[in-house]
Amino acid sequence: MRTKLAYALIGIAAWPVLPASAQEGAPPPPPPPLATVATSPHLVSADMRGGMELSGPWHYSIDPFRSGLAGFHGGLPDAGQRRWLDIDPRAEMAKDGRVLYEFDLGHSPFTTLPSSWLTEAPELRHYQGLMWYQRTFPAPAGRTGRFFLRFGAANYKTIVYLNGEAVGRHEGGFTPFAFEVTKLLKDGENRITVGVDSKVDETTVPPTVTDWENYGGVTRPVRLIATPDTYVDDAWVRMTRDGKLAADVHLDGPNAANRVIHLKIAELKLDRSATTDAQGNWHGVIAPPRGLVRWSPDRPKLYDVAIASGEDEWKDRIGFKTIEVRGTDILLNGKPIFLRGISLHEEEIGTDPTRAITPASARALLSEVKTGLHGNYVRLAHYPHTEVMTRMADELGLLVWSEVPVYWQVAWSNPETLATARNMLAENIVRDHNRASVAIWSVSNETPVTDARNTFLRTLVGDVRRLDDTRLVGAALLVERAKGDGPPVMEMVDPLADALDIVAINTYNGWYSQDRLATLPSSIWKVPTNKPLLFSEFGADAKAGFHDISDPQKFSEEFQAEYYRQTLAMMDRLPTLRGLSPWILKDFRSPRRQNPDFQQGWNRKGLISETGQRKQAFDVLAAYYAKREAAAK
Repeated sequence: MRTKLAYALIGIAAWPVLPASAQEGAPPPPPPPLATVATSPHLVSADMRGGMELSGPWHYSIDPFRSGLAGFHGGLPDAGQRRWLDIDPRAEMAKDGRVLYEFDLGHSPFTTLPSSWLTEAPELRHYQGLMWYQRTFPAPAGRTGRFFLRFGAANYKTIVYLNGEAVGRHEGGFTPFAFEVTKLLKDGENRITVGVDSKVDETTVPPTVTDWENYGGVTRPVRLIATPDTYVDDAWVRMTRDGKLAADVHLDGPNAANRVIHLKIAELKLDRSATTDAQGNWHGVIAPPRGLVRWSPDRPKLYDVAIASGEDEWKDRIGFKTIEVRGTDILLNGKPIFLRGISLHEEEIGTDPTRAITPASARALLSEVKTGLHGNYVRLAHYPHTEVMTRMADELGLLVWSEVPVYWQVAWSNPETLATARNMLAENIVRDHNRASVAIWSVSNETPVTDARNTFLRTLVGDVRRLDDTRLVGAALLVERAKGDGPPVMEMVDPLADALDIVAINTYNGWYSQDRLATLPSSIWKVPTNKPLLFSEFGADAKAGFHDISDPQKFSEEFQAEYYRQTLAMMDRLPTLRGLSPWILKDFRSPRRQNPDFQQGWNRKGLISETGQRKQAFDVLAAYYAKREAAAK
């Protein structure tokens, strides 16, 4: 059963319901400091619950000076700037000529959510700041039970109001959050106002400098979810390392204690009754039912799982597997596996991605991995991707490396930054702990070694092991290169490697170095010999359609293809190599990449272009994986 620490980690950055008033002179008080915040609703598998879809048309309005949150001198905003007020500013000003409002969300332009505002209008292409959204919706007819506003994600800090009352806040751009609004709903029309601030700083996760687009906005679905008064808030049903089924269930509500629940897997004829404890929790271990088929990339079997309790029935589609390390091998369901993968950013294929992944766009991306590259594995970098992606990985049969955006240089000594990172990690694990595809929880990418960083990341590693003892823990690490002439000599000196299940390395010799590609296979790698080795990144840019055959220059398809041939030849010489996730499947937006001939704001290391055109290196990697796949059978 989860420890008290584990549950304390989940939701520490989600704000509780705050009192507020729509009257002038009585704005909502500032939210409490982070350390005093209570745990938020989890609503695990919320996408499979009934409710009202709130995605679609919303009004939007920029607020670059954040005047809706604070006045000129840092105090509370004046009445004319309070975007959350439950009023019609146009009607109020027409009624009384002395009244002044400098906002009118109800008559502002429309956008369609989920999406990023960067793709809404040319003038917003590089806007980073506060954006307000607003829409109305009817109260559910004859409503009973409880209601929650649930956001798949909004980047980066979010504040939510309903009918003029403050509901809550959340920090983090890639994990879900929910607030109970049962008492704030009213008959008839309800007005929801959401402020999303995409601005990051040196204390946020991720920090200010990245190599990807910061898509501000509500980038994942918004729903009003209905539950009975007592409902299944969290359920985790999985296979343990010794092959048994285990379940943890947490009920929330007035009748959560000492309540009968039924765990059902109809296809396996499993119906287990149990009773929760005084805190509404139940933990059970069950012998594997006859006929259970373990999930794998070759056979991605999923089962309909239900947990019934009173009026509530929780549902999910779950596969059962084991993943572990033994010596230098990664074992899936007890058998060694080589991870044939690729890295991926959360961007749909097209010239104007807006980070609004649908099942169709997820299938298009992951099918390139599964069938195009003969892959069995995908690294979802550098932040938690939408649950649409992990559910599609479940369905198609792709193992997943799931990561939090502890990236490059964060404020290692700042306790609030650590608290934010811990919360993101916990929210990510709890959201996806029923996903069969998830094999590796990663705590960071390319972080420089310092004592403060080591303490920070070891804390996250400890959190993973407490929250989920069924999966592997990793991080994408850097290595040091010895100085001197001759073949590259690369050495793993990062002390974090000792705390991880696998050694995962990012390397770009031959691209961000002057090495001749032909010399790469002779590289010398000094890495731990007692753990599996993954190359979590390697790659070279190429602009689709640019060719240079004689002495291929960088950015040509020929250079990228030869880079892959030589780098793969180098990796084949490493006896502990157990997987690859080259950088990257698709060209992706990155404002730091501004070569006018080849990049134009895109990182071109994709094996396919932003529109899906395959480059020569795609076929090189596909042939390599096809050979690996055939050898494993």
